[in-house]
Amino acid sequence: MPYIDPEVILEAKKMDLLAYLQNYEPQELVHFSGNVYCTRTHDSLKISNGKWCWHSRGIGGRSALDYLIKVKGLSFTDAVEQIMGRAAIQPPVFISTPKPQKSVPFVLPKRDCSLSMVERYLHKRGISYDLIHLCTDSELVYQNYRNGYYNIVFVGYDTEKVPRYATVRGIDSDFRGDVSGSNKNYSFAMPRKSQHLHLFESAIDLLSFVTLEKDTNHAYGNLLSLSGVYKPKKKIEDSTLPPALTQFLTDHPNIQHVHLHLDNDIAGRLATKAIMTVLPAQYKATDEPPPTGKDYNDYLCDRFGLPRYQSKERSFAR
Repeated sequence: MPYIDPEVILEAKKMDLLAYLQNYEPQELVHFSGNVYCTRTHDSLKISNGKWCWHSRGIGGRSALDYLIKVKGLSFTDAVEQIMGRAAIQPPVFISTPKPQKSVPFVLPKRDCSLSMVERYLHKRGISYDLIHLCTDSELVYQNYRNGYYNIVFVGYDTEKVPRYATVRGIDSDFRGDVSGSNKNYSFAMPRKSQHLHLFESAIDLLSFVTLEKDTNHAYGNLLSLSGVYKPKKKIEDSTLPPALTQFLTDHPNIQHVHLHLDNDIAGRLATKAIMTVLPAQYKATDEPPPTGKDYNDYLCDRFGLPRYQSKERSFAR
């Protein structure tokens, strides 16, 4: 093997894959969502936070050198020479990322010793008792009592089962809002070992879908709520995927089919169109809105002969 000065090797190792592709192979770089990118040749190869992972092959790394060797199949010497040769002709421009703002600590609201109000509220909206108990036993849902008001808390976890997100809905009031410090990448979800992902705007819609599926004995797959519909860009094709969807697809590379169950209103239809437009080609996407009503809870209530829930305007304080 030809001799390469150790300092040259050290310099080659410093270049991360995102900087390499931005400078020397921009046609190969595809924006996935947020700070996540993939490559045009391999859409399961994700680049994020200075690292890259080729999910379909189970390999990854940090540097462009790792990428050229493991993905492109270059020898170590050829990979170093390619990086340094291109850098000599066109010095790379490193795009600095803004410093993150000071984060607010995430603390779950205090749990109430009772679950009676949560059970009554969810069952009134058509959710089965078996599913309610499954959620409370799994600590996905619990009851909170604060300042004279009862609330239901929906919790989102990361892959290590650490709570990272929570949204609060008033049981006897119109209050709705996310807990301070919540990470929207990890909204309320029920993961399963499946190639299918069912996507909803709210946790209530998700639970309504599961109740309906159990009632009809249909099998269902992974379940994810967006904790509210997101707003696409004015030009649909410039939109990015919702953070929770991006994170879930990254954490569950086995998913192949995304079923969109967003609302039957202007915002829900527009969000559906945007997601189906910018979702990478490796995924099959189907639009499956509720057959009746604005959302899946309306449809559940219609099916079971219950009065539809009359929601009020979203409130973030009381």
